[in-house]
Amino acid sequence: MGKAWLILHGKQALNEDVRAAVMARRKSGWDIAVRLTWEGGDAARLVEEGLCAGYRTLIAGGGDGTLRDVAEALALHPAAGEASLALLPLGTANDFARAAGVPLEPAEALALLDTPARPVDLGEVGGQLFLNMATGGFGSQVTANTSEDLKKVLGGAAYLFTGLTRFSELRAASGVLKGPGFAWEGDLLALGIGNGRQAGGGHLLCPEATVDDGLLDVSILPAPTEVVSTLKDLLAGGLGLDTLFVRARLPWVEIQGAQGLDINLDGEPLQGTDLRFCARPGAVRLHLPRGCQLLSRPG
Repeated sequence: MGKAWLILHGKQALNEDVRAAVMARRKSGWDIAVRLTWEGGDAARLVEEGLCAGYRTLIAGGGDGTLRDVAEALALHPAAGEASLALLPLGTANDFARAAGVPLEPAEALALLDTPARPVDLGEVGGQLFLNMATGGFGSQVTANTSEDLKKVLGGAAYLFTGLTRFSELRAASGVLKGPGFAWEGDLLALGIGNGRQAGGGHLLCPEATVDDGLLDVSILPAPTEVVSTLKDLLAGGLGLDTLFVRARLPWVEIQGAQGLDINLDGEPLQGTDLRFCARPGAVRLHLPRGCQLLSRPG
């Protein structure tokens, strides 16, 4: 039927559900080769090896960071236009997969190998690409400082728990954001620059984002006078918070003088105070569910 190259996060090597799903696909006629990551840089190396070995369907198995690493390496490869990528979400948050409707059960996720791949955008900043979202502000600190042990016990709720226990550390960050026909300056509590819609374990920062429009969705939560109560509502999904956001949809946006603003790309820390984000239209081809809400033209 076909062949695929599975790049699997090393921590999932003993995942019996993954093993069973791979074996089932093999029995159905698929040739699936499995390779494990061990340390930084492995995902890019394994993308190169898989493409050089003649595989034109890749599978990224892991959390949002692994999906980002594989998507980035594929998009930067000369053979990107000939290849496609399927997602096997195995992390704690699985923010991109959840928003895209990619099943979290391995067998159901691998079934998407049978659906046609669709070209989707990636975001870019400072030469780095991201699949889901760049986040800034306190939410990024929560994501970066939520321990692996806590995530194992509490799942996505671990991000909420971490946020609720760090109120004393809250501080607003200041920045200037500029894009085509858009300018905003001030103190902010949270920032999302989204190709996808949610981050940090389910926080819907860019609720209208799509991955095939050539644009990034920008969502800014200005810092109010009462920071603590507003963050509590944010983390708990409080009603009425959505009206506080300043939003725009742009092909690029620059952040200047972002002193004290912690930013990360799909969970990976990003350094810099003057940053330019832009969309890379049609950078990779993804196997997504039919009717996927992240597509502006579902098919």
